[in-house]
Amino acid sequence: MQLPYEIRQQLIQCIGSCFHYKDNVEAFFVSCGVARNLASKHKAYPKYVWARHLLSELDNIEDGFLIQQRILTELCRFRTLPDSDAPNPDAGLNALRKLKEMAFDNKLEVEDEKSNRNQRTLIEEERVRIIQDRAKTLSELKNTFATSVSAIDRQKAGYALEDILERLFPIFDIEYRKTYRTSTQEIDGHFKFEGFNYLVEAKWRSDQPTEGEISIFKRKIDTKLESTRGIFVSINGFREEVIKKFEEPGNNILFFNGEDISFILEGMIGLDEVIRNKIDKAAQEGKVFYPVRSMLFPG
Repeated sequence: MQLPYEIRQQLIQCIGSCFHYKDNVEAFFVSCGVARNLASKHKAYPKYVWARHLLSELDNIEDGFLIQQRILTELCRFRTLPDSDAPNPDAGLNALRKLKEMAFDNKLEVEDEKSNRNQRTLIEEERVRIIQDRAKTLSELKNTFATSVSAIDRQKAGYALEDILERLFPIFDIEYRKTYRTSTQEIDGHFKFEGFNYLVEAKWRSDQPTEGEISIFKRKIDTKLESTRGIFVSINGFREEVIKKFEEPGNNILFFNGEDISFILEGMIGLDEVIRNKIDKAAQEGKVFYPVRSMLFPG
């Protein structure tokens, strides 16, 4: 069995417009009986797409229809928006109101199997767990980073950096592909962020990258679709003259140094916020390297 198409579409609309924070969406799904690994599987996508993928996966598992009904029921029980910071509260409330009418007309609400516990409490408990898990992972990565700073084997440190990035991006709901090869190139990493593809080059050496090395990386980017950009991570930073060279017209690379990564691992700022700030600085002022320190301590 499946939910009627129009109710399914309205449910997706509610998830997208009633919630603001993705952690709350994940917590809501889990509180409705969705397995944790499935609830977070498509978290990197926009909320509407995430909800659509989740419903499709529930179509193919045992009790999936019952879980879909429970999601529907719990949404219908909201009297106010689950996230007060939702970008368009009126649209969210209207979406909820319409969903309630459709569910009532189709007699699709289910009895609450957790009647002795409040749904908002369940969501809050799950949200706290998600935050705790994130903090634990950040702490582990911070320790790995600190250990690698003093490692004699710089190649080993480079591999550690690749592992750190692979685990860091998903913490901030960004799906990340680790090192891979094409027929002619090796790419250290790839991710999608707000409509653009990003290739990643990661270096942890005792020296700083040369203009030639960054130019080679730029050619990798330029051979891909026009919507492709680059992130160059050099833990030991960049020479000033190299930074200036890539602030010329046609640049499509953002620079990260070790201190940038360290501030993120310390939990002082989110990776997604850092990327947005760096993009804004590059778009508005042509700066390829906008240090996280300047974001945290302006002036």
